[in-house]
Amino acid sequence: MPFFRRDITRSTPLRMTLAVSMVALLAVGGCASSKRSVGTHGASGQNYVAPGSNAARQAVGYWARAYESDPNDRENILNYSASLKRNGQVEQAEAVLRKAVIAHQSDRDIAAAYGKVLAMSGKLAEALQVINGAQTPTNPDWRLMSAAAAINDQMGNTAEARKLYTQALRIAPQEPSLLNNLAMSYLLSGEVQKAEKILRDASNSPRADSRIRQNLALAIGLQGRFDEAEQVASAEMDPRQANENIAYLRKMLSQKNTWAELSDGDKRKKKSGS
Repeated sequence: MPFFRRDITRSTPLRMTLAVSMVALLAVGGCASSKRSVGTHGASGQNYVAPGSNAARQAVGYWARAYESDPNDRENILNYSASLKRNGQVEQAEAVLRKAVIAHQSDRDIAAAYGKVLAMSGKLAEALQVINGAQTPTNPDWRLMSAAAAINDQMGNTAEARKLYTQALRIAPQEPSLLNNLAMSYLLSGEVQKAEKILRDASNSPRADSRIRQNLALAIGLQGRFDEAEQVASAEMDPRQANENIAYLRKMLSQKNTWAELSDGDKRKKKSGS
């Protein structure tokens, strides 16, 4: 699931603010190499590649040339827009997909990719409308359900998001990308231990990608197990970057007793039976 960009209000629990900040830091998708598919729904299986890096720019360049040679080919559209998005060129990815949605009105993968990039731009209502419009009630697509659930989570509609994840998992049981998004939903509601358990299940899948293991590192780190979190993160990204991320996490959790608030929130949930 791309990272959440939900607006933080004064009434938002501190644990939610912390989780969103750390998702922005760690929960990024792994980029594929320039000659490998990086389609919206495919698991890349690649290590972390930072936006603006040589690898990220090479991927954009490769798919830009493919797109220019045949802008109507769906693989070129999906991979070019994905490489743009992963390099931080979200507005350009949105423009590519907006044009593609018009030309490929029945293609649900393109619609899902467009909805996700709209959500990344903060256009949540429009994103949800695009996703729901592409869904077929008689033959629902679990990928669209997952995308709609993630957007509902960003809009604060937690119950609706969880319902959609449950429905999607009935169609695609143990799908790691679905489990990842469900885990992030729990993470953003402060249920860190539950998120870790789900992410461990997802990471055990042979189809698990870099994003899932990075999110697992995040969930572990949020519980104060920094050495373990750094070990998991280092397997997915440059060790120096992993070390910097965990150091930032340590700093955030040391400020204003945020770790104590996270722990207290979990304890209260257990006592209330939620």
